[in-house]
Parts: sequence; structure tokens; C-alpha cells
Amino acid sequence: MNHPELDIERITRQLADAKALLIDQSFESKESRATVMLDQQSVGRLSRMDALQGQAMAQAEEDRRQLAIRRIDAALARLDRGTFGECIECGEWIAVKRLEWDPTVLKCIDCAE
Repeated sequence: MNHPELDIERITRQLADAKALLIDQSFESKESRATVMLDQQSVGRLSRMDALQGQAMAQAEEDRRQLAIRRIDAALARLDRGTFGECIECGEWIAVKRLEWDPTVLKCIDCAE
């Protein structure tokens, strides 16, 4: 049984909307993560370094987005199984405020410490 004090439909919509936004952001930033192709003859070394740094930052952001998507997918799976809101360590219900703040949390505040 999912957490009895939560509006499960609202949480499901919230998670689905967050996932859709992350997927859109991933698609929009695809070009900034592409391989840097600069001709050393026409572009200076510092410009190439800036481009490589920008690419690395874009890739790090994409890695964070993919992690967030995996966490959302896991939360949606818990909703489907009927275990959403249950602490994975002690089995007690996670506080409603904690789940409303971040519906992807896995542990109650006591077990998270």
C-alpha cells in the first residue's frame, strides 16, 4: 500500500512532469555536449580550451539529469508496486513533508542520517 496520507495522483503527475522536463532539457542541450571540432589553425588554443570546458560542464549536467530520471523512474516503480513512501531501511512511513519536498527519497529522516 502506498503512503496513506499522500495524494498519489498528484505525486504521479509531479514525477511525470519532472521527467518530461528533464528529457526536454536533455534534448535541447545535446548540441552543447557534442564533440568539440575546432581547427587549431583558425581558432586559438584558449578558445579550444573554453569549448572543451563548456562541453565537459554540459556533460556533467547531463549526467545529473540522467541520475534524476533514474530516481524518478524508481519512484514511479514504487508507486506501481504500492510501496511508495516506505523507508527502504526500517519499513516505516517517510514523513509526508519530506516526500512532498522530494518524492524520490528512499529513506526516512532517521535512517538517512
